[in-house]
Amino acid sequence: MKRFLAPILLLVLLFPTLALSEEVTLDDLVKREGLYYQKFTDEPYDGEVTGQIRGSFRDGKLDGYTEIYYDNGQLQQKGNMKDGQQDGPWVWYHENGQLETKEIWKDGKLNGPYVNYDDNGQLEFKGTYKDNEMHGSWVWYHENGQLRKKGTFKNDKRDGVWVFYHENGKLHAKGTYKYGWKDGPWVWYHENGKLKEKGNVKDGQQDGPWVWYH
Repeated sequence: MKRFLAPILLLVLLFPTLALSEEVTLDDLVKREGLYYQKFTDEPYDGEVTGQIRGSFRDGKLDGYTEIYYDNGQLQQKGNMKDGQQDGPWVWYHENGQLETKEIWKDGKLNGPYVNYDDNGQLEFKGTYKDNEMHGSWVWYHENGQLRKKGTFKNDKRDGVWVFYHENGKLHAKGTYKYGWKDGPWVWYHENGKLKEKGNVKDGQQDGPWVWYH
């Protein structure tokens, strides 16, 4: 779920430098020590770029509203850059144009609500990030729209009560996590709602008596 702009910016630079009066693309820039320069120059680039990445550079870093496109010309993502880092609301799209992700960045880190959709527009999961880590309540959904699982995160790890559901909406499992591991009483159910098994878990391993049901 965490995605960063750096891999997109590290494109292969193949084309000769264009005249200053002509359009500049990222292919016309070269990256040195974290800053972008036009080829054969020693000054960090200031100005707009077009092409697959469209936006503005300031002192060699992307700054301001930015758009990034797929090879087929479809918009992939858009949002604001500040001093070379994503900042504020960002929106991602699937290659078919459907909304994929809505997220919020602050100082280059995910901070705030995060919502993700599949390429048919169905909500897949949603939650909150804090300093680039999953935090608080998160919810996932099956392809048919039924609730799939829900629970809480603390410092990017599952923590507290988690509940899982079958596609038909019936309860699948319920138990607690501690520091990312199953810990405490757990219960599983069949798709028809009947009890399947239950027992205690400690540090992700079965602990003590375990009971199975037909």
